[in-house]
Amino acid sequence: LDLFVAGTDTTSSTLEWAMTELLRNPEKLKKAQAELEEIIGKGNPVEEPDISRLPYLQAIVKETFRLHPAVPLVGRKGDSDVRLFNYAVPNNAQVLVNVWAIHRDPKIWKDPNTFEPERFLGSEVDVKGRDFELIPFGAGSRICPGLPLATRMIHLMLASLIHGFDWKLEAGVSPENMDMEERFGLTLEKAQRLRAIPVRV
Repeated sequence: LDLFVAGTDTTSSTLEWAMTELLRNPEKLKKAQAELEEIIGKGNPVEEPDISRLPYLQAIVKETFRLHPAVPLVGRKGDSDVRLFNYAVPNNAQVLVNVWAIHRDPKIWKDPNTFEPERFLGSEVDVKGRDFELIPFGAGSRICPGLPLATRMIHLMLASLIHGFDWKLEAGVSPENMDMEERFGLTLEKAQRLRAIPVRV
């Protein structure tokens, strides 16, 4: 049950952040929709094998993972006394890896607080724990076991939402004044839920 709850909360939070960023950046939403229409075709459903042919969609998902990691702090427990730089980490110590800070580090990322999927086009950086600048699922032998399912689901759900519908914000809300406040809980979620209106294409 814990694994199921962890998977649904993180997936829905990531999907909400992706839609929020696309509605906040309508030119990126249009670019993603154009890619889907060109590759999938108008009115055709998005299927799992299609995802590998959608580099811009993949870049959007990576950028969402970077800017809004569902789990901002990844916990680890030391299994022996170690020295890490100038720090002594005793056996059984709890260590928190601040994924949120790594993903927004200006020494690693240009304009780290800007939603810029294009930074991943042509890039080999992935989320599988090998590239330590992008570790939304953790890394090493304790990497999140839900990574394969989560990445498939997020790509398919996001693609289906933006390919099947145009989207608009509720009355009185514009891209410039969208609430982007984060709330830390089990996952890093939007403090104020996204309210968007689907329009059939």
